[in-house]
Amino acid sequence: MKKYLFLLLTGFTFSAVQSQEITDAMRYAQDNLNGTARFRAMGGAFGALGGDLSSLNINPAGSAVFSNNQIGATLSSYNTKNNSNYFGSTTTDKNNSFDLNQAGGVFVFKNQNSNSNWKKFSLGVNYDNVNNYNNSIFSAGTNPTNSVDGYFLSYANGVPLSDLRDSSYGSLNHGAQQAFLGYQGYVINPESTNSNNTQYTSNVPAGGNYYQENTISTNGYNGKLSFNAATSYKDKLYIGLNLNSHFTDYRQSTSFYEDNSAPLTTDYTITRLRFDNELYTYGTGFSFQIGAIAKVTNEVRLGLAYESSTWYHLSDEFSQKLVAVSSAANLPDTNDVVDPQITNVYAPYKLQTPSKLTGSFAYVFGKSGLISIDYAMKDYSNTKFKPENDSYFRDVNSYMNSVLDKTNEVRVGAEYKIEQLSLRAGYRYEQSPYKNKTTVGDLTGYSGGLGYNFGSTKVDLSYSTAKRNSQQGFFSQGFTDGAKINTMNNNVSLTLLFEL
Repeated sequence: MKKYLFLLLTGFTFSAVQSQEITDAMRYAQDNLNGTARFRAMGGAFGALGGDLSSLNINPAGSAVFSNNQIGATLSSYNTKNNSNYFGSTTTDKNNSFDLNQAGGVFVFKNQNSNSNWKKFSLGVNYDNVNNYNNSIFSAGTNPTNSVDGYFLSYANGVPLSDLRDSSYGSLNHGAQQAFLGYQGYVINPESTNSNNTQYTSNVPAGGNYYQENTISTNGYNGKLSFNAATSYKDKLYIGLNLNSHFTDYRQSTSFYEDNSAPLTTDYTITRLRFDNELYTYGTGFSFQIGAIAKVTNEVRLGLAYESSTWYHLSDEFSQKLVAVSSAANLPDTNDVVDPQITNVYAPYKLQTPSKLTGSFAYVFGKSGLISIDYAMKDYSNTKFKPENDSYFRDVNSYMNSVLDKTNEVRVGAEYKIEQLSLRAGYRYEQSPYKNKTTVGDLTGYSGGLGYNFGSTKVDLSYSTAKRNSQQGFFSQGFTDGAKINTMNNNVSLTLLFEL
């Protein structure tokens, strides 16, 4: 039994080999419901209404509905609760954070020529935190069948022993690096000591009943800065355009632990291990939106908006560490630490998210209230990593096309005014982007809020809640067992608006 501390020089290694997966793509393809308190209270159903800073995210024609210049900002509290069920064992983890998630302004220029049918022109700029990534999930339970050794074996089989024994971690591609960690940590052993050996066996005792823990901690954001222009024709038709700049900063730390209580033998076998991974993704993107709102009658409004794909340019940094403990009968334990202290900096890559089409209807009851409905369609199977001629990306894109699906989203909002006080409520339903409906389930959300108009100053408050179930493997291959997660998001938002 070998025993030593394997340590490589600290530093960075640059590689063109990718490690992106479907979960990375979905992180940016899915949007959360963020924005002003009024927008959130009414379920985001603003495609035919406009007149709200965050309505620009649904239909850019909405800025021309404003009667006066307006600026505003929103502070939100994010509360996420994740209930995990792993082979019958339940755990709960919570995360709380605050964020200035929205800020912007709209400036209205009225046409002084009373004979012109083009009544006004508006310019707007608005920032929204499209996704707040602060979250934590803890899962624990006893797996009756599978060990994490399957993960390392799935990468190792087919890799020459000489690569794992004589090469450095930094000189290998992503797959071979996983095999390297398993070999150097004695989780797997070669069937032969021949340098050309490509088959490996597990050093984890068979028989099942592996106690396992998986911790996922994430933080960061996906922000969007929108530059808007819109115009009004006869105050009956509103047309608008958004040019959107996206920027993201995402960090994920995962820690997997496993132990077993198999009887010890005279040969050393793995009794426990911890496998840590750190991912940092950052980059920018661009998208555009066009939309129109028609005032059919004084009461009825119709809206139609198209949101293009977002074209991201992203970079990943990735590091790993494995600590494995081996035991044998009547012999001291051995600790094998495989800590390359190297950060893999992958070549920049591109991601294209799917486009979105939204149709909207609103009925306005004079000055007393309104009801609004948005219906949106999005085809997640069109999500693509680029360059598409890259063999790895081609395989991932083909897989996404086969497992992802078209989705429908419905948002309903209502508002009732009592003099200066406004009462609001909303509902939101979004289908799962996965064909199996279990990897990520359908989303259902409810919201409510109120607002008070002080004249040139408005204050809005909202509460929104949404729940969604998911089930994803702890690892992408070899060992794909995972917990069933029930996620509940509760958010409180406060918006302060000023008319100029």
